[in-house]
Amino acid sequence: MDRAPHTPGPRERWIARLEESGRYRGWVLFAGLAGMFTATFPITILTVSLKNIAEEFGARETTVAWVIAAPMLLSAVALPLLGKLGDLRGHRRVFLAGYTGATLTAALTALSWDPFSLIGFRTLAAVLGGATGPTSMALILSVYPREQRVRAMGWWSMTAAGAPALGLIAGGPLVEWLGWRIVFVLQAGFSLLTLLLAAAVLRETPRQSVRFDVAGALTLALGVGGFMLALGLVRDVGLLSPALGLCVATSVLGLLLFVRAERRAEAPLLPLAFLRRRAFTAPILSNAFMGAAYMGAFVHAPLVLIGLFGYSIAAASGIMLLRTLSLTAASPVGAWLGGRIGERGAAAVGAGLMTGALVVIVVGVRETSLLVFGVGLVLQGAGHGLGLPSLSSSIANAVPESDLGIASAANRLTAQAGSAFGITLLSLVYGGVNTADGLARAFAVGAVLSALSLAAAVWMRTPEHAPSAPDAAMAGVGPASEARR
Repeated sequence: MDRAPHTPGPRERWIARLEESGRYRGWVLFAGLAGMFTATFPITILTVSLKNIAEEFGARETTVAWVIAAPMLLSAVALPLLGKLGDLRGHRRVFLAGYTGATLTAALTALSWDPFSLIGFRTLAAVLGGATGPTSMALILSVYPREQRVRAMGWWSMTAAGAPALGLIAGGPLVEWLGWRIVFVLQAGFSLLTLLLAAAVLRETPRQSVRFDVAGALTLALGVGGFMLALGLVRDVGLLSPALGLCVATSVLGLLLFVRAERRAEAPLLPLAFLRRRAFTAPILSNAFMGAAYMGAFVHAPLVLIGLFGYSIAAASGIMLLRTLSLTAASPVGAWLGGRIGERGAAAVGAGLMTGALVVIVVGVRETSLLVFGVGLVLQGAGHGLGLPSLSSSIANAVPESDLGIASAANRLTAQAGSAFGITLLSLVYGGVNTADGLARAFAVGAVLSALSLAAAVWMRTPEHAPSAPDAAMAGVGPASEARR
C-alpha cells in the first residue's frame, strides 16, 4: 500500500518561507543567542546580591557564594556530555529538553526557602540552561557556511559579553526595588519565550545510530570535576592541603582513564585525533589562555579601583562596564576582521592587543594613574572581542559537521576552565595584599597568560576544509557509523 504524501505543517511551511526569503539563518541565530542570554544574564546580579541573600536566610556569605561556584563546577562537567548527546540524538531535541528543565527550575529558584534549596535549584537551572550552550552553538553553525561562521560567532561573542552587563544595569535597580527573587522570575519568563521561539524555528540536526560513550563521559567528568574543584579550593585551603592533593590526583586519574576509554570506544566522546590537529588544538589553547587572562584581570580590576583609587562599589562597577562595552562593540568588528585577513590573523591581532593592554594596566597600577588604567581596561575588552569570534569559528571548522556539538562543548569548556585557572593564579600571585606592587604583579602574570594566547594563535593553521563524516570515520576521527536523520 502506498503511503499518502507528507503534508507540511504550519511550522514547516513557515520555515520554508523563511528559507526562501533568506531570513532563516537570522532566526536560528536569534534563537541561539536568546538561549545564551537567558542563561548568562543573572550571574552579575547574583554576584552583587550575595550579601542580601545571606541576610534573608541568616546564612554566611561563604555558604551563599556556592550559588555562583556550584553552577560553574557542575556545568563544566556537563558541557561535553550534552554537546556530544546533541551530536548523537539531535541538537534541537537536547536544546528543547534543556530549556524546558531550565524554565521550570528557574521558577522553582524564585521560591527557594533556604540557602541549600537556592543553591540546588540554581545549579540545576544553570546546568540545564547553560550547558546546552554547545547545542545552541552547533545549531547556529549548522546553518552557516564555513566561510560565514566567523560572522555568526561575532554576534555570539557580543551577546556573551553584553548579557551580564545588561543584566547588571537593568537588574540592579529591580533587585533593590523588588528583591533578588525577581531575577529568577525574569529568567523563567525569558526561558519560556526562548523555548517557544526555539520550538517554532529550529530544525533537527542529523542523528547518529551509535551508542553513547558512557565510559568516556564518566571519566571526563571525573577529570574535569576534580580540576575545577581543585581551582575552587586552592585559595581557601592552600597549595599543600591534602584535600587539594586529592582533587588533583582525582583529576589526573580521570583524564588518564578518559584517554584509555577513548582509544577503545567505537564512537568516542571526543575523538583523540582532534587533539593531534593543529587546526583544532591551537585555537583551543589560545581560547583557554585568553579566557584566563581576561577573567583573571576582570576579577582583580575592582580591587584597584576600590583599594587604590578609593572608588565606591557602584562607581567601580560603572568604570568596569567600559571594558565590557568595548568587548561588545569589538566582537562584530572581530568577525569582519576574520573574514578579511583570516581567522588566524584576527585571533593574533586580538590576543596581541590584549597582551599590550595588560602591560598598560600594569603601568597604570604602578603609577597609580586612573587614565592609563582605564585605557588598559578598554583595550583589553577590545582585544578579547576582536579575537574570540575567529577562535570559535576555527574550532568548529576543524571538525566534521557531525561533531559540531562536542567541538562547541570543548570550546566552552576550555574557556571556562581557563577562566577559573586565571582567576586562581592571579589571586595567588596577588596574595590579598592591597598594594600597587602586589596588584601589578598579578596583572603582569595576566599579560604572560595573554602572551601564551598570542603564541597559540600564531601557531594556528586554518584548514581549507574539515573532513566530512565518512572521511573522518575512515581516518579514525569521527564516529564509525554514518549519520542519519
